[in-house]
Amino acid sequence: MRRRSNRGRHAQSRDPRGHWLLLILVLPLAFGALLFEGWTTHEVDAAKTRRDCTTPVPAAVDKGGPVVRLNGDKVKSASVPARTVALTYDGGPDPVWTPRLLDLLRKHHAHATFFLRGAQAAKHPDLVRRIKTEGHEIGSNTYTGAVMGSASPFRAGLELSLTQKALAGTAGIHTKLLRLPQTTAVDTMCGAEWKAAQRAGAEGYTLVAADRWFRKPSQGVIRQFSQNDVAYSDSERLLNNRNVKKFTTVTAGTGLAAADTPAPAHERWLGQALVWIKALGNGFVEGMTWVLGIAGGLGVLRLASLVFFARAHVRRLERFRPGSPWLREIVDPVTVLVPAYNEQAGIESTVRSLLASTHPHLQIIVIDDGSTDDTADIAARIGDPRVEVIRQTNSGKAAALNTGLAHTRYDIVVMVDADTVFEPDAIQRLVQPLAHPAVGAVSGNTKVGNRRRLLGRWQHLEYVFGFNLDRRMFEVLECMPTVPGAIGAFRRDALMGVGGVSEDTLAEDTDLTMALWQAGWRVVYEESAIAWTEVPTSLSQLWRQRYRWCYGTLQAMWKHRRAVIEMGPSGRFGRRGLSYLALFQVALPLFAPIVDVFALYGALFRGPEISAVVWFGFLALQLACAGYALRLDGERLRELWAMPFQLFIYRQLMYLVVIQSVVAFLLGTRLKWQRMHRSGTAAQQIGQPVAYESLSSR
Repeated sequence: MRRRSNRGRHAQSRDPRGHWLLLILVLPLAFGALLFEGWTTHEVDAAKTRRDCTTPVPAAVDKGGPVVRLNGDKVKSASVPARTVALTYDGGPDPVWTPRLLDLLRKHHAHATFFLRGAQAAKHPDLVRRIKTEGHEIGSNTYTGAVMGSASPFRAGLELSLTQKALAGTAGIHTKLLRLPQTTAVDTMCGAEWKAAQRAGAEGYTLVAADRWFRKPSQGVIRQFSQNDVAYSDSERLLNNRNVKKFTTVTAGTGLAAADTPAPAHERWLGQALVWIKALGNGFVEGMTWVLGIAGGLGVLRLASLVFFARAHVRRLERFRPGSPWLREIVDPVTVLVPAYNEQAGIESTVRSLLASTHPHLQIIVIDDGSTDDTADIAARIGDPRVEVIRQTNSGKAAALNTGLAHTRYDIVVMVDADTVFEPDAIQRLVQPLAHPAVGAVSGNTKVGNRRRLLGRWQHLEYVFGFNLDRRMFEVLECMPTVPGAIGAFRRDALMGVGGVSEDTLAEDTDLTMALWQAGWRVVYEESAIAWTEVPTSLSQLWRQRYRWCYGTLQAMWKHRRAVIEMGPSGRFGRRGLSYLALFQVALPLFAPIVDVFALYGALFRGPEISAVVWFGFLALQLACAGYALRLDGERLRELWAMPFQLFIYRQLMYLVVIQSVVAFLLGTRLKWQRMHRSGTAAQQIGQPVAYESLSSR
């Protein structure tokens, strides 16, 4: 078997950086597009209702026609002549009714004026172009339909300018016609609406209202419709009215100059950019709605599956599970391999916890992998004949384990991390499932020793809720992907049959477990075999550890990818275990930052109430499942208080780890073992003394 030296692996290592710049750019752009989409679509800051009128419109306006032009204090109004009707449609273009209205007008050889909303125009540019191409007139109905008299000055200005850009980008025009939202006849342009009309008139707009409802078509009218089914039926009735001689646009009916003027080139470019941003935001919202729905459904399904299979695992313990009490008790001698590199802080606690084991006949081999501290000397000074210390030059954990395998005397091998402390009965319980001849490896139950601080509590919850519930499910489904390096038991002949511990990946425990499945062995979980481990105490240490874990897992998944198409135990593991890892530990976390951005969008624009219900509902499910996991592991439920806070920092960190790992893997990065600060605190939960601090690395 080809082995790469630790030095050679380090020489090839490099850490990708460019993707963080890409992520930093993409997320703000995505949120910017969502922000604009939410601001316009959901009318944030847009006034929804009119203010009560405190002053009427001027008498010249009230007694004049529905088309109003303002020039300073001068007011001019106009009307259409008798037997002439100007059909006007507000609020579109609508993807359903605008095409039907256009077909109806074409059938009757009539033209109309469409007062469009900029947001809708940017969303449906083809309809705007069709309106223009078929000879109809286009006016502005503002960008979102905000009540202009109640809107802030900044909002009111954007409502008009964005609409002009949308029309420039879609039809290449500017318009001089404006219909203020929620106004009908000229007398409704009173109070604040009249002030808004004056501001618009100062910018060159002609204000278009509608004739009062009691005015007959034979007298000449401007009729106002929304774009809906009622508008279609009323328009059809008017178009068939024999008392009407002519159907025309507002400007043609009142004798005004054409409202449409060609937009400058730069306005068309800005308008096209607006259309693209609108399309991007709209497409992103629709896509993320589906993604969020699917991801949420899969998340709930996963939680339900974890609980279901955990209950099945509990029932299986006393009946069908390999290693059940009806099988013979394993009292065979056991070799324990303890690879160690700069582990002086915890090596003594680890070895002494193994020596205190209730299992008889132990051979404990400490493989010092070229430590630069006193790791080997501390282990040798213990002075127990069951402890052997082997020294080698620094070659990595996998090489150290293979060195230990070459010196084993017994057929059952337990592998232990040098920062792990065993319960007295852990080895005895761990090896019992090996009584079944089909079982080649057993995963123990790793618990967090240094859990007194918040980061340690978060990892404690992850170990119990995430890792251990997963292991129960994996055993029932026969697809356990990892026997952890902290505590695992193996048949020696199974290890030798797969060529020992491979150095091909940085997750040698996952690689080995997958190799055993492909060799036809079964792997199970013994939850009563407990070992206490020390977890990282800072976010930087946690990042380095999880980065290596995730990267190594990706390597192992790729290496054993053919298991998906194989038959027997290997195929079951591949189709179940690898698929589960690919979906829940790789694919979904890759989308997590965008999902979080979209969740923020939902809270801002789709109502905080809905977002809060979804968020707290999912949190409640997680708390319930985590509580069940803690109960199964005999842990205190009061630890759950830390879980809601975990979602704001810890979860995001784990997602970023996956992104970094996937990018590094795709770029062919050679990642090295990372350095971790050890304090020897794994034993503090079971009352053992804590040794002094050191640095340990792989």
